[in-house]
Amino acid sequence: MARLSFLGLGVMGAPMARHLAGAGHEVTVYNRTRGKAEAWVAAHGGEVAATPAAAAQGAAAVFACVGRDEDLAAVTLGTEGAFATMAPGALFVDHTTVSATLARRLAQEGAARGLHVVDAPVSGGQAGAENGTLSIMCGGTAEALAMATPLMQAYAARIVHVGAAGAGQQTKMVNQIAIAGVLGGLAEALRFAQKSGLDLDRVLEAVSGGAAQSWQMVNRWPTMAEDRFDFGFAIDWMRKDLGLALDEARANGAVLPVAALIDQFYAEVQQMGGGRQDTSALVRRLK
Repeated sequence: MARLSFLGLGVMGAPMARHLAGAGHEVTVYNRTRGKAEAWVAAHGGEVAATPAAAAQGAAAVFACVGRDEDLAAVTLGTEGAFATMAPGALFVDHTTVSATLARRLAQEGAARGLHVVDAPVSGGQAGAENGTLSIMCGGTAEALAMATPLMQAYAARIVHVGAAGAGQQTKMVNQIAIAGVLGGLAEALRFAQKSGLDLDRVLEAVSGGAAQSWQMVNRWPTMAEDRFDFGFAIDWMRKDLGLALDEARANGAVLPVAALIDQFYAEVQQMGGGRQDTSALVRRLK
């Protein structure tokens, strides 16, 4: 059993924190909306902290899963941030999808305080968090990863150390670039099949066993065909992630024409009122 803290109890953070508590750890939680933290404690035990600094006090490891760069900076480096009270030798694991620049800054700031820092964005969505089957891509030192891995195994099916600080965030960008391209092709394929008057179930059976098969095809083709988009990862968050990837590409010289195009297609769906719908709602823009 370890004394841990978890900052951010959204659709991803709440179940991850639950898995840590279920593994026998003593978990103190902080959430910007205190009511969510109180409800989590009522359901899973532990304690509620008023600030990130209070949550981190005395913790062997602090986990975060918030929204954007500014949110993560606030809960770590702000006046009441976790780094202010974390003891030398403690571990900080960030599951937020943020810029590689901020990930590197946190690693540097943490090292100056004697902390071990891992940038560890995740893939697998809300279902993966609920079921404890997330894939985690990690950046940081080997020592930090050795500390973090036994804890993250409570909610992960795959943990990969991809490189130094920031590499985890860059790998998440790779993930999102790939997903955007797949969904763009899948949306066009589905609409083509519909316009051709084909039996969509038979088409899926035929093509999902070959080279065109993907997770998105198997899991989203049926729901896209039924215009159901009320689950999964929201377009608003995908656009945030693609923005991070496009910014990083401008810095490293990578060329991302397809990702940039899909990002603009998502902007159209946002204008149609679909910002909170699943990323498969990309198909809506194809009449």
